[in-house]
Amino acid sequence: MCKLIGYTLFWIAVGMLFMLIIGSTWIGLILIAIFIIAGYCLFGYK
Repeated sequence: MCKLIGYTLFWIAVGMLFMLIIGSTWIGLILIAIFIIAGYCLFGYK
């Protein structure tokens, strides 16, 4: 469980850094939606 939490926190930090670099809210929201859909399809969809 600790490894999963650490992995999640690491990628949240990477995402925050990426949003600082992008600087655009709309592009960020579109990317978030794409990544959520892709993550669901790869992880939970059977």
